[in-house]
Amino acid sequence: MREVYVLAVESASALGLAELRQTFESDEVGFTALEAGVGFIIQAEGTRVEVRFGNDGPSEEWDPRLLTGSEEAQQTFLNAKGFYRLSIEPGSGPQPTVPVFEALYCVRTLMVHTQGVVLDLTAFKLHDAADVVEITELEFDIRDHVNLHAVAAIEGDTPLWVHSHGMEKFGSRDLEIFHLGEDDLMAAEMFLHELCTDMAFGQGPEPRKEVHTSEGQSFMMVPSEEARVNLLGVPLETFEGHESRFLSVVSPLGRHNTGELLRPYRERFVPEPEERTESLRMETQALLPAFKARFQRKGLMEPLTFLGRAPFETHPEGQPVEENLWMEVVAWEEGTVVGKLVDGAVHTTEWRKGAHVEVDEEDLNALAMSREGRTLDEEEIRALLIAERPM
Repeated sequence: MREVYVLAVESASALGLAELRQTFESDEVGFTALEAGVGFIIQAEGTRVEVRFGNDGPSEEWDPRLLTGSEEAQQTFLNAKGFYRLSIEPGSGPQPTVPVFEALYCVRTLMVHTQGVVLDLTAFKLHDAADVVEITELEFDIRDHVNLHAVAAIEGDTPLWVHSHGMEKFGSRDLEIFHLGEDDLMAAEMFLHELCTDMAFGQGPEPRKEVHTSEGQSFMMVPSEEARVNLLGVPLETFEGHESRFLSVVSPLGRHNTGELLRPYRERFVPEPEERTESLRMETQALLPAFKARFQRKGLMEPLTFLGRAPFETHPEGQPVEENLWMEVVAWEEGTVVGKLVDGAVHTTEWRKGAHVEVDEEDLNALAMSREGRTLDEEEIRALLIAERPM
């Protein structure tokens, strides 16, 4: 068993086991008290979560310097008097995410009864009660479960070593990639998040096996104790606390020149030209009445999906950034479009995939439609809206 979460609470006393049994136990969930009343075991979905209460904080080693979370959450953690320590068997059960989410559901249930914040010991992240609700209700977002760190390991134009923390709770090693520059960071972040997501679901590539991407690039993942042998000029003290726990992303020849691998990801961050955005916005507003009318006449079982794009403000590092995000239109209430985001914000998790949002119809700057999973092109959309426009 591995201790993965610590719920830090205001009270120095544990909740009563009788009360917790009544809350947790059901036909699908087993509840067993531990000896001496120090905690309990939850069994569900073929997994086991052990919960132990104490006043001495996390038993696992962790580095408070790496901690992320709001100032309020960090202060709450520092002032806590009691700690529920949750342990799982990483990678057990039908897939690696299941034990993690069973532990989070356990945390969420406990937070109904007591005030506090939860520390992800593997990722050095703090979550408050609202965070835990979002993580367990909305679509999976690996950014809730891992932290990426960039460290200057050498001199030069590409000095950065970027690595993850948090994959151990999924029964996997963390990932790392070397010789990156400042301009590579956003692309590397997206690449590593995609790879970590695959691994969290047990679908990642095998170590030492060449992987070909859909963009024509290829790479391998090699245990860090092998891959780091090929690094030149990196001081050994750089890896203090990070020894032999990673999979290194390298070229098929085992080299650390992975710049070409990130090219397609860099392209995703090229801003859309302002004239293109304005052209789409004007076209959208011209089509909007027909689009809206067709949506409102959509049949209950009709295989049509209506999509709209609008700007959303995020705040990476406290600075406002506007991102255009697509949403599936769910309802249209006068001048307000109610939708479900089909892609999350790139820069932060403020706007998450699957979240329900409301935007003014005047803010829509692009429209799309799909039928039975196939996205219609512009001519097909125009033809559909014109052909089915009410008389």
